[in-house]
Amino acid sequence: MIAAAALVACGGGSGAKASQTAAKVNKEEITVHQINFVLQTQPNLKPEQVDGASRQVLERLIDQELAVQKAQDLKLDRDPRVVQQIETAKREIIARAYAAHVGETASKPSEQDIHKYYVENPALFAERRIYSLQEINIEAKPEQREAIRDRLQGGANKSMQDFLEGLKNDGLRFTGSQAVRAAEQIPLQNLDAIARLKDGQFIMNATPGGVVVLFLAGSQRQPYTEAQARPSIEQFLLNQRRTELLAKDIKAMRENAKIEYVGKFAEAAASAPASTSPTVSPGAAASDSAPGAASGPADSSAPSKGLDIK
Repeated sequence: MIAAAALVACGGGSGAKASQTAAKVNKEEITVHQINFVLQTQPNLKPEQVDGASRQVLERLIDQELAVQKAQDLKLDRDPRVVQQIETAKREIIARAYAAHVGETASKPSEQDIHKYYVENPALFAERRIYSLQEINIEAKPEQREAIRDRLQGGANKSMQDFLEGLKNDGLRFTGSQAVRAAEQIPLQNLDAIARLKDGQFIMNATPGGVVVLFLAGSQRQPYTEAQARPSIEQFLLNQRRTELLAKDIKAMRENAKIEYVGKFAEAAASAPASTSPTVSPGAAASDSAPGAASGPADSSAPSKGLDIK
């Protein structure tokens, strides 16, 4: 539908050649196919928006073509750095195409697979919560960590502000951040630990420079039924299978290929096992969500203040 609408909007004239040319920039042509390719990358574009969007895309392509022509006049396309970037982008595109090709052979998850994942991940679905989190990164020496834990557990602090004032009085430097996160917006490797917290409880972990304290200031239950979660689970499991297929394929090719490390890389390779993780993700062919990301639909009403859970 988008392609057809774009042809009507930008084609004009009669004959196959005229219908495919949207504009001419000096001696170069911009085609409807170029416009359609860009339109395909714009999600949720409604039919009535295609005409306006296609014209906006055309104007951007004209500006781009003018820049390209000028760069070629200045011979910037022969600059070694530019050539390297072009080659790198080309290799990435081809590798991602192969990853997508391998991913197409992945089987779709069964209803049993989807149900099993739903049951095994209650924190994401049946017991899903919206978490109000506060993270405090504290600079401290190893011998100071227990004192910080005692202050947290001692019950002397009536509020977070009391705890922070105590840190100041002890001469400890710290930074803080806060955010509201739905369960699916928290990395899976952290979710179980956070889900076990009750409101007002905390997690404290040592860091190279001190400790990080994560407080659960509050939470609200917003469970998902299995029917609601099904599309997200299905896509997540499918992406996971695609990644596993690609990793297996890359591993097999490594085993059959003649790979020779040279110079300092030879020494590093001798002391480290070869990586079997795929360097390109098949998820790009089907979804923007990387395999291993949380599976539930995100709560768009949850405000974020830049907290990264570690």
